[in-house]
Amino acid sequence: MSSRRIALAGIVIALLLCIIVVYSFNLPRQTGPAPETPDDKLSEILTRGKLVIATDAAYPPNSELLPNATRAADTRCSRNEYTSNEFTGYNIAVAVEIARRLGVEPCFVTPTRTEIISGNWADRWDIHIGSLAITPERMKVMYFTQPYYAGPVSLFVNKNNTAYAKPGDLSGKKVGVCAGCILEHYLEGTLVLPGHKIDFAITNATIVAYDNEATALSDLAYGDGVKLDGVLTNQPLGEDAINDGMAVRLLGSPVFYDYDAAAVDKKSGRDPASFVNNVTGSIREMNRDGILLRYSQHYYGRDLVSDTTRFNSSALEQVPG
Repeated sequence: MSSRRIALAGIVIALLLCIIVVYSFNLPRQTGPAPETPDDKLSEILTRGKLVIATDAAYPPNSELLPNATRAADTRCSRNEYTSNEFTGYNIAVAVEIARRLGVEPCFVTPTRTEIISGNWADRWDIHIGSLAITPERMKVMYFTQPYYAGPVSLFVNKNNTAYAKPGDLSGKKVGVCAGCILEHYLEGTLVLPGHKIDFAITNATIVAYDNEATALSDLAYGDGVKLDGVLTNQPLGEDAINDGMAVRLLGSPVFYDYDAAAVDKKSGRDPASFVNNVTGSIREMNRDGILLRYSQHYYGRDLVSDTTRFNSSALEQVPG
């Protein structure tokens, strides 16, 4: 190789080295450990692109799995999860709207109520939206959001009964109620609701627990005192049964009002604080912009949400605001 070519090759190599040095000099300098994805529940949900919601499959008008519904084709939901078009009801509408405001797809699962209220979900679902009232006992294992429902709890008796005129008349009688729920605690005389004084109008009732109050109402309609003397349930549920022709009637005024909220497992594998606060913010916005009221009017035919604005969930002092 001639000396001229050797010189040119040297110049080219030198130029390349200069370019490499200049490029390296302008690269961002790493001053510490590489940033990690925040280890919290909200970030996990947003990254995943779906919100897994536990609810009840047979609790109309709150939630109901639709028969023969076509599963959404383009979905992130796993095969053991339902897509939103397979459900209907007030709780479902609320859950779908919360997911929409998060920018993720809602997917539904239907664990038992016992699995839900016991906590320690092992991250099988992210949140429960299924008519769960806030109680101190439940607050031990779950974080609660701002309530999205405030409903009357009332007694129903058989339509042909003429002996009972007020709730207290059911003292010592057979009363059907949802198993493990706050209505059962009311009959036991142990119910405590944050910020509320409870008047226990019924004493010494024989409690007959059901997985679902709809079944209890059916047993009540079977005959006066045959299977049950009364059923304690959410008033809209009992009134829907009456409208459907079931032989039951409302007995007196509500015995108390409950506040239902979304719940998140305290033992979530990732910190749920930001997630709980985000959902609380969404529910408050949904109340302000009238969406909750529209849902309530659509599914219940009445306003069962406005009273929730009086409830200050931050006073529960569960998670940092």
